[in-house]
Amino acid sequence: MDRKAVIDIGTNSIKLYVAERASDGSLVSVVDQNNIARLGEGMGDTGMLQSEAMERNAQAVAGFAELARASGAEEIVAVGTMALRTAKNAADFVAAVQNLSGIAVRVIPGEEEAELAYLAVLSGIGASAGRLAVCDVGGGSTEFSFGGDAGVDRRFSINLGAVKVSDEHLASDPPGPEQVQAAMSSVLDTLRANRVDAERPVDRLIGIGGTVTSMGSVKLKMAEYNPDLIQGAALTRDDVDDLIRLFCSMPLGDRRRIVGLQPKRAEVIIGGACIVRGIMECLDVAELTMSDRGLRHGLMFRLFQR
Repeated sequence: MDRKAVIDIGTNSIKLYVAERASDGSLVSVVDQNNIARLGEGMGDTGMLQSEAMERNAQAVAGFAELARASGAEEIVAVGTMALRTAKNAADFVAAVQNLSGIAVRVIPGEEEAELAYLAVLSGIGASAGRLAVCDVGGGSTEFSFGGDAGVDRRFSINLGAVKVSDEHLASDPPGPEQVQAAMSSVLDTLRANRVDAERPVDRLIGIGGTVTSMGSVKLKMAEYNPDLIQGAALTRDDVDDLIRLFCSMPLGDRRRIVGLQPKRAEVIIGGACIVRGIMECLDVAELTMSDRGLRHGLMFRLFQR
């Protein structure tokens, strides 16, 4: 039995993925869990991770490391993304994790995060005809990969995430139409400034990450999350508009009770949905194909290819 574990430490959530290689060479999921531990909470303009958030997230990583070992993982790889790329005191958090659980966290650059997202999608849907765009909408950043039959030809990360948009533009509870419009305008400005619109036309847009899968889960009214229903399902522009209206129609306490939405994600789901809507508009696509795969799957795929 050859089992490995990946711990993905994001701005909004931490994810654990334990997998093993089957006799036919495919990967079999053993554990796939997430904890919305909000590492970036309160980071704001100071660029500093808050002590309470660091302690909470270090404990979350330690819990996942213990679960990974109990599940038979012989190797545990932990990576950090946007919050740890930008925090001035990221080294303090990395040290806290090392001291608490013996896990060495590697902070990966945005380009590598985008590459792993693309690998994750390909490992789930296989090769795709025509030009493919993959977006990974996270809490602190959004990664893009564009490619065709010859592979990826552009990949990059931008400082645009569900937490950032929510904190900067959606302060009211619930946010009104003017705030949502301001958020949408800001998202589009950022996407265009990073030349996302220059990639048109694309034949297929794939969306991954907690924002996208949460929106799909709400659309499908999942009382219990089912990744098989998410994988390959579509979100249209009308779906996204309907979801934004739904989320904005109620205060946070009621949003937390929406079927299909993790309560802890209710605080930032409107900001994330605005990013998804902006990407679809910027790339001029009518729908987005959802994938349950994420960075952790792409990294696991790479680990077993060594």
